[in-house]
Amino acid sequence: MIREDRIQLNDRFIQVFNLLQERGDVVLNDRSGKGMGDFAERILGNRAYGHIVRAFLNEDDKRVIDYRHARTICREFGVNESYLIDGIGTPFGIELPQMDRANTVYPQGNILFTSVQAFAGSGEAAGGQSAEDNQYFAVPGIAGSGLVAFPIEGDSMNPIISNGDTIICREVRSLDEIKDNEIYTVKINGSLWVKHVQKMYNNRGKINKLKLISANHLEFDAFEEDVNETTKLYKVISIIHNL
Repeated sequence: MIREDRIQLNDRFIQVFNLLQERGDVVLNDRSGKGMGDFAERILGNRAYGHIVRAFLNEDDKRVIDYRHARTICREFGVNESYLIDGIGTPFGIELPQMDRANTVYPQGNILFTSVQAFAGSGEAAGGQSAEDNQYFAVPGIAGSGLVAFPIEGDSMNPIISNGDTIICREVRSLDEIKDNEIYTVKINGSLWVKHVQKMYNNRGKINKLKLISANHLEFDAFEEDVNETTKLYKVISIIHNL
């Protein structure tokens, strides 16, 4: 059975593909580098796989695109990865500042301020977010890129983080960078948690689960989440009270 997040990913791929056609980046019967075979070669590595792309585009077909090939589309065609992978923003709109642009100067600030719902990639807030809706701000002493901030809802991290506080997080490049028991924002399949995190390993020494622990552990039990293609972590680097 196909996971719901993969179905949603494929739905976004169909929208992106149609937009690429409208832009002239893909021309189905073209023989000068923009045809379906050319698209298949760039994304799937073989120009003979055009029939597989057509299967992805057919909503009645059970085959759906995977996250690896979706990221390739983003690289090859300049698609907003936040939109295609997570459903945040617009197909060719703004996304989080890239981590390899640490020295870039952002006129309005380097920290993207958003809502919990939009950042989780769920609901209408995510799908409707446009470049104009994004707000950036700066905090003295917090430099670099890959930064996002949002207000906290709930008391599970009391007394460290309280309801209504705003946290600033920096995107983590890989699971191997996680330090046990530190606080991270964890995003999986459109769900968002702010917790103390502990890595868990399978019998081959690979991280396959995360244990999420609330600071308010008397009221909120710890739980485990499987790691998958949608898992992203953001290290909490600052807490702003009563913003």
